[in-house]
Amino acid sequence: MLKKLPNDYIIINIAIHIFKQGKTMPHINSVVLMSDAKHFSTCQPINPYYHQNHVDRDAAIAEHNNLIQILTSAGVKVVTAPSPDKCQDGVYTANWALVRGNKAVLASLPNARKNEEAYAAKILANMGLDVIQIPHGLKFSGQGDALACGNLLFCGSGYRSDAGAQEFAAHALGYERIQLQTIPQTDKKGKPIINTATGWADSYFYDIDLALAVIKAPTESKKGLIAYCRDAFTTESQAKIDLIDSVEKIIVSIDEATNGFATNLISTGEIVVMSDKAPNLTRELEKRGLQVLTPKITEIAKGGGYIRCMTLTIV
Repeated sequence: MLKKLPNDYIIINIAIHIFKQGKTMPHINSVVLMSDAKHFSTCQPINPYYHQNHVDRDAAIAEHNNLIQILTSAGVKVVTAPSPDKCQDGVYTANWALVRGNKAVLASLPNARKNEEAYAAKILANMGLDVIQIPHGLKFSGQGDALACGNLLFCGSGYRSDAGAQEFAAHALGYERIQLQTIPQTDKKGKPIINTATGWADSYFYDIDLALAVIKAPTESKKGLIAYCRDAFTTESQAKIDLIDSVEKIIVSIDEATNGFATNLISTGEIVVMSDKAPNLTRELEKRGLQVLTPKITEIAKGGGYIRCMTLTIV
């Protein structure tokens, strides 16, 4: 049985107080939950980035530890928990839940990740959070497919999440939902590909955090800022994003999104921790006065996840 961590419990109580007061934190991603890479592997290819590549686990662990150090240097409070045993994707904590205030809406994951669900519920409950289950039968990829931007919630459905699950989560946590969809992975005939490991439709943007990133949340006096790969979204979703007036937008190329994991990043609103393989996005962020830190990540990327995937925002 995991014990409550007093410092983390205090952090959550601060978040609850701020949420109840209707205020926003001065920065975003102030507190994140991370696990470790001790059980990371690519044995079950549950997304298009897996090629059952050999993983150097020691290198993966070093990459993960380095990311924790860099996030800490950027002013992010990193809460850690061991990764669940025999879970190849347990390093990707972003998919465990969506958290706001004192509530955590738990994920409903692919079969290869089912063992993570009860483990994540225990971790979050022991941090003092009220854990909420998604209605039975719905898919929900947690924060990976639901990115908060102030009171807005950018949601991606069709692959790892159902729109009904995101509607439930947005209502439970008090968000204004923006329902979006990315383009599918297709075969030579243009037909959508079904992933053999999950049995679900697949996409290079299976989670929305591979196509969109929140850089700054909007305030009463200033617009927010997002970076997104326009070509990754359907025409209908592009039009929805165009209509959002409360955020400015940086366009990311499909090459940097898929080959560089450009949008799979963490921003505090002042410092952005992101891929070292996305020079165009880096330049655009620096033009806007943001400091950019670029840790090198190669091993963990073999699982189709990057910086955002390894961090679950708590506050």
